[in-house]
Amino acid sequence: MVSPRLSVGLDIGGTKTLAVLLGSDGEVLAQSRLSTTLGPVGVVDGAARAVQGVARQAGVALDAVTGVGVGVPGLVDADVGTVRHAVNLGLDGAALDLSALLSARLGGVGVAVENDLNVAAVGAAHLVEAEGDSTPADLAFLALGTGLAAGIVLDGRLRRGSHSAAGEIGHVPVDPAGPPCACGQRGCLELYASGSAVTALWPTTSGRPAPVELFEAAAAGDPDAVAARSTYARAVAAAVRMLVLTVDVQHVVLGGGVSQLGQPLLDAVRDALTDESAASGFLRSLDLPGRVRLAPGRVAVGAVGAAVVGRGTVLRARDLAG
Repeated sequence: MVSPRLSVGLDIGGTKTLAVLLGSDGEVLAQSRLSTTLGPVGVVDGAARAVQGVARQAGVALDAVTGVGVGVPGLVDADVGTVRHAVNLGLDGAALDLSALLSARLGGVGVAVENDLNVAAVGAAHLVEAEGDSTPADLAFLALGTGLAAGIVLDGRLRRGSHSAAGEIGHVPVDPAGPPCACGQRGCLELYASGSAVTALWPTTSGRPAPVELFEAAAAGDPDAVAARSTYARAVAAAVRMLVLTVDVQHVVLGGGVSQLGQPLLDAVRDALTDESAASGFLRSLDLPGRVRLAPGRVAVGAVGAAVVGRGTVLRARDLAG
């Protein structure tokens, strides 16, 4: 009898850590959320607690877990399992050997470490395939957060790039005369299409998220909000178009904080893509609006992707059952 292949995935952010236990058929058996403890010791201790906790929640012994994957921000060397410059986690330029340290805390189970955006892309690919797609996942996970970047899975495999810069479309200048970007260039796409860009478009003093206030005001008919929503949607549409025209992915999955707006965001972006395709038979032939979708909200996409990475297998749901 073949033993079940169980893996745990962690998505460690600056304030919270999300954990999932993935079963032998690729299904989510348990998930949890806990506060992140900062600093090298805190990150390792918190990760160990998260793995132990989600296994306990599912009634699974820790020694039944065959692999652990961890998604973290910062500069990750996936080959050796280290992370540097994860400022939001209290990690400086010194390399933290997260893979080895966490493995030791968990009794020797294998631990894979990957950039958080990459695991989100892997998680989105896994969930798309779980919906019944018979072909290897081919998508970009477009994170609309403080910044703007994409994780890319091509033909079922994660694409990092030769310098781990694949998907860094937020720093493609779209207006050379635009405002300065923190990267040193001017008019970068993330200045217009990120979550921070919404705050710049629609400042709020209520304490509520700017995207929520903007879209609510636009839905209520405020003409200034309608114009600002259109401006933002066109910027996100430009990011979608850029991804499709460079790597021709089948799906562009909208994730990150702004994606929590849900269907209103998706509708606005699709409308912008439809409008922009009206005068171009070439763009219409690519069906840009039909390629855009929202990240599934029922599970922690990044943690699911980390669990898949932790298995070290080809990124296909049916392969996980073998």
